[in-house]
Amino acid sequence: MDLNHITYKGPDIDDEEVLASLPDNLANLLSQINGFIQYHGGLHIYGACRAPQWHSIREAWHGEAAAHKHYESIRASDVPLGEDCLGFQFFLRDKQVIFLDGETGDVEELGLSLREFFAWVADDPVDSLGMQPLHQFMEEGNICEPGKLLAEYPFFCTKESEQGVSLSAVPCLERRQFLADLHNQLSGVQDGGKFDVTLV
Repeated sequence: MDLNHITYKGPDIDDEEVLASLPDNLANLLSQINGFIQYHGGLHIYGACRAPQWHSIREAWHGEAAAHKHYESIRASDVPLGEDCLGFQFFLRDKQVIFLDGETGDVEELGLSLREFFAWVADDPVDSLGMQPLHQFMEEGNICEPGKLLAEYPFFCTKESEQGVSLSAVPCLERRQFLADLHNQLSGVQDGGKFDVTLV
């Protein structure tokens, strides 16, 4: 598997227990490189490590913000693979990659194996990973450092975002929890409905 444009490599494996619970294709990958970030934050693949927490598959799978605890569309057996620049996550379900929209809770079955997924990303990373917000953030003179994800306002699931968004970099764990909380609040809002947002 040819992986280019890596801008962060995870630490050595220190979570053998979680590694042993992973599908063979993912376990084999992490045995070669224990998770990584590509494209300056465009794609983050989790690692079999206990620290840093933001890089840990264990945290993404079993932690407080674990997607299956907040999204009906995600099963406890879905294995967290990684996330895009906004914290929208990829999972392995029966060794096929699925994508979770962290705001709406919609799941897209990509119909790709792990190897096919990386080939698909490499062919057109900007469109495959929805990296336009990251490019905007970088063009504004910013860097999304390892351990951080982008947060947008207004939210992309709203009509107001069509007029443009402002972006900031926030800690990964904070962003994942925020997305889960936002989804829980939006789950009762019908399409086209209105809701109030209070920024703290």
